Amino acid sequence: MSVQVIYKNKAKSSDLGVIALFGNEKFQVQNLRSSFSKIETSYIEKISKNKNNTKENIISFNLNDKTTIILISIKKNLKGSDVEALGAQLYNFVKKDNIKNLSIYSESINGKPGKDFIGRFMHGFKLKSYEFNIYKSKKIKNNLTINIIGKQTPLSIKNKLKFRALEEGTFFTRDLVSEPGNILHPDEYAKRLIKLRKYGLKVTVYDQKKLKKLGCNALLGVGQGSIRGSYLVTVEWKGNKSKSKPLAFIGKGVCFDTGGYSLKPARFMEDMTYDMAGSAAVVGLMKTLALRKAKINVVGVVGLVENMVSGNAQRPGDIVKSYSGKTIEVLNTDAEGRLVLADALTFTEKKFKPELMVDLATLTGAIIVSLGSEYAGLFSNDDKLSKQLLEAGERVDEKLWRMPLHKNFDKLMDSKNADMQNINYVGGAGSTTAAQFLQRFILNKTSWAHLDIAGMAFSKYGGAINPTGATGYGVRLLNQFVEDNYE
Repeated sequence: MSVQVIYKNKAKSSDLGVIALFGNEKFQVQNLRSSFSKIETSYIEKISKNKNNTKENIISFNLNDKTTIILISIKKNLKGSDVEALGAQLYNFVKKDNIKNLSIYSESINGKPGKDFIGRFMHGFKLKSYEFNIYKSKKIKNNLTINIIGKQTPLSIKNKLKFRALEEGTFFTRDLVSEPGNILHPDEYAKRLIKLRKYGLKVTVYDQKKLKKLGCNALLGVGQGSIRGSYLVTVEWKGNKSKSKPLAFIGKGVCFDTGGYSLKPARFMEDMTYDMAGSAAVVGLMKTLALRKAKINVVGVVGLVENMVSGNAQRPGDIVKSYSGKTIEVLNTDAEGRLVLADALTFTEKKFKPELMVDLATLTGAIIVSLGSEYAGLFSNDDKLSKQLLEAGERVDEKLWRMPLHKNFDKLMDSKNADMQNINYVGGAGSTTAAQFLQRFILNKTSWAHLDIAGMAFSKYGGAINPTGATGYGVRLLNQFVEDNYE
């Protein structure tokens, strides 16, 4: 749905069709008489009194034959993420009733619901309004105009710009994850990333020829069965004029994952277009940081491949030499994401010498068994970094749960024929052994965190502020992490 927001200082209730008012937990509304007649005010107060015991957060009724009132209850002690979720609830309400024009009276807000309530409220509304329907032959225009009636503070205007950057970055991520594999293959993906240069980002593409020269054979091995190219793409934002070490974010970009010769079951294989969601979160973050002119130096690095079956595809049992110089026995070609990240992590550490590295990947089904679709798994070699990420996740309701790393898991990944193998054949601890594998490619003890987002990147039923499909998980989390700790 296309949402246009217009800010106005005043408007008469008689000129408006559908009006949204905020009340307290008992639906009691303040400042009514400045915009409504005495009779209208009495009627609204009567209705709100009768709705005291309802469990709903949003109710509606007809004020007269021309005006509909939507009453929104604001509970006490709401967090920022709760306010955004309430905005998303209003979107669902508006969509269900097919409302095309809505006026929200910000002056009706009662008490102190937190900083920039309206900005956060509309942020949640817009995030929930996302739709991916570009391949529908019948185009349905869903346009909604929202009038925000009331005085706006300078803080609101400032945050409005920040929220818009977050929305554009999140929508960019969702768009990438939603694209089918025949459209967004690695060649096309790399082209789209080049277009980010118009936002002031430095984009460098390393193609197969360059990667082979560098020795990124772990990444190249995954993509060698595809007719499409394999790439490593770096996206740099220099928002701080000092020569401070950048923060680095690395993403797995497997545009389609058949599993290779360790073939996945046919059922649900179509969902493997979202196996590049980690990379999409990274580039969505970079777009957000550029749009809001973040005062920080950051680099995003994504490995883009397609894991296909062909006469040239990687075989189970192949041994490859990674960019780090360490050799890997590929026992299962469906454990491919860690091979892509292995080269990307070492490359990032060596080239950019970052202050810290955070990688994101739809890496293991095991993390879904552990945490479902409520938390992403967090693995890290740094307690401080872990704490910062956990706190940022709580603030934006993109939650993380820290999982263990321990040297005793290393023996499960040791190989008789190479330095290591890419899966644990003994069984168990699938997510931890995958993270333990990645940790071997952090060569200079850089602070590092691995986020396994397999259960969070795509939703069959939708969440508080995301519709069904691609969620954009990671963009808001990492933006909050940067804003809270490094700007």
